[in-house]
Amino acid sequence: MIRIGLIGDIASGKSFIAKLFNCPTFNADEEVKYLYKNSKICFYNLKRKLPKFIKSFPIKKIELTTAIKTNNNNLKKISSVVHPLVRKRMKAFLKENNKSKIIILDIPLLVENKLHKKNDILIFIKSSKKNILSRLSSRKKYDKNLLKTLKQNQLILSKKIGIADYIVDNNYSPYIMKKKVKLLKRKILNERNNS
Repeated sequence: MIRIGLIGDIASGKSFIAKLFNCPTFNADEEVKYLYKNSKICFYNLKRKLPKFIKSFPIKKIELTTAIKTNNNNLKKISSVVHPLVRKRMKAFLKENNKSKIIILDIPLLVENKLHKKNDILIFIKSSKKNILSRLSSRKKYDKNLLKTLKQNQLILSKKIGIADYIVDNNYSPYIMKKKVKLLKRKILNERNNS
């Protein structure tokens, strides 16, 4: 099984590229949403750490956002509850898909949280500032200050580029991107099969 990790800036289009690979994908953001909606364990643990903010189940994003805005350290508290649960779900996903040729890891803090392995293929998704901003502003609850806080947890982009095996320039039309990803997928399969 080839593990491909997608890395890049917030809103660089990692999930879009993940879909184009058309392989089993572990999307950490979707998993977190699922936990907030369905996991009583997640709720009770967050409520215990942030009793002032977390009021009712399912967990509301606004309560978490308020907690982070009130104090940056609350992001660490949230992560300490959420990350282990996401890791557990990732383990189950890997087990479930261990017969797949390729799996995609679409995890915002993949490198920062050391969720990648030595022989994973890392693909840096490059996107222009203009495209990133237009993606961000089209998001429902776009918040500049919250974004700043989240970005502080990310590795500097130049470092991510430095560790990437491939760079995908995501500044073209979906049609062109589809072709680009198809070629890259073929290249990765060929290289791994021949090594």
